[in-house]
Amino acid sequence: MSLAVAQGFLEDVFVQLAEAIVHSQSGHIQLARQGFFEHGAHQPEKYLVEDPVGDKKRIATIPEVQDVMARLSFSGLLNNGRADLSVIGEGIEPDAENRLGTSLRIVAGRRLASTDKYGAVVGKGVAKSLGLKPGDRVVVVMSTSDGAMNSVELEIVGVFQSFSKEYDDRGVKIPLSAAQTLLNTTGASALVVLLHDTAQTQRLSHLLKERTVWRDQDVRTWVELNDFYLKTVELYKMQFGGLQVIILVMVLLSVVNAVNTTVFERVSEFGTFRALGNRNSDVLKMVVAENALLGLIGGALGVVGAIIVGQVIQRTGVPMPPPPNSELAYVAYVRVTWFALAGALAVGFTATVLAACVPAWRVSVIQVAEALRQSQ
Repeated sequence: MSLAVAQGFLEDVFVQLAEAIVHSQSGHIQLARQGFFEHGAHQPEKYLVEDPVGDKKRIATIPEVQDVMARLSFSGLLNNGRADLSVIGEGIEPDAENRLGTSLRIVAGRRLASTDKYGAVVGKGVAKSLGLKPGDRVVVVMSTSDGAMNSVELEIVGVFQSFSKEYDDRGVKIPLSAAQTLLNTTGASALVVLLHDTAQTQRLSHLLKERTVWRDQDVRTWVELNDFYLKTVELYKMQFGGLQVIILVMVLLSVVNAVNTTVFERVSEFGTFRALGNRNSDVLKMVVAENALLGLIGGALGVVGAIIVGQVIQRTGVPMPPPPNSELAYVAYVRVTWFALAGALAVGFTATVLAACVPAWRVSVIQVAEALRQSQ
C-alpha cells in the first residue's frame, strides 16, 4: 500500500508540474523558424513567420488540436517615468491566450482582453521592481536591427504570476497588434499549439514536422522548451526513490521476520509430516506455496488499501511548498495508477516468496527425529 501511494503521489507531482508549464506559458507545441529559439530573443525580426493567419488555419484542421495562437517576441526597456527595467515581452492574442493560460494566476487587476489595444500585463517581479499596479502607464522602448528606436505607451491592466519566478521577473505581455506596431511587422515569431490531451504531444510533434508548415521550420515540444522540467523530475525521482527504497527494505525485513518465525514454530509439524512418508521436496513446496498464497492475499489487501487511501487524499489534497524555480504553492493528490498497483502487488508477492525460500529449505533438510524432538 505504501509503495503504491508513494508512486501515485510522485505521479501527481509530475502531472501537475507539466500542466502548469503547458497552461501558463509554453502550450504543448511551438513552431518557429530555424534559429529563433536560440537567437530570437535578441533579433526577433530575423525569424518572423510571414503568414501566421494562414498557417494557423492549416494547423487548426488537425483533430487533436484545440487551439492555435500567434506570438511575437521582443526585448527592450520598460520605463515608468522613474526607472527602466530590461524585459522580455510577447505580443499575444488575448482571447486565445486566456483559454491557454488557465494556470496563470492574476494577482492584481485582470487578464488582457481583445479590447485592450494598448494594454499590458506584467509579471509579479516586474511589478515589484518598478512599483507598478493596474492603471499605471508605462513605455516600452526597443532598438530595431537597423539601429532605430521604437516605443509604444501602454496601460497596465493586470499583474500575473506563473510557475516560473525567473519568467515573472522579466515577463511582459501586450496585444499582438501593439507588438507588431512596435516591430513594424505583420508577422509573428512563433505559433503556439494547444492540444486536447497532453499525452498526444509527441505524436503531434512528429506529425507537424512531417507536414512542414513552412520552410526551415523548427518544432519544439513543451518539454524541449523547458529543460528544467526534466531536471525537476530527476530531482524528485531521486528524493522519492530513496523513500521507496526505505519502504521496500521495511517490507522485506518484516516479511522475512514473519516467515522465519512462523516456519520455525512449526518444525515439529513438519517432522510429523516427514514421518508419515512425505519427502523433503514436499515440505519445501508446501511452505513456499503457503507463503505465496499469503503474499498474494497480503498484496491484494495492500492494493485495496492503496485505492482507498488514494480516494481519500484525492478528496482532501495535501498542501505542498513551491517546486524548484517557482513561488507558487500547490495542492498535491495521489494518482494511483494500475501500473503502480501492479508493481506494488508484485513486490509484496515476490518478497514473500523469496523470504520463504531459505527457511523452507532449512526446515526441509532437518532430520525427522530432531524435528519431532522440537515438540517436547
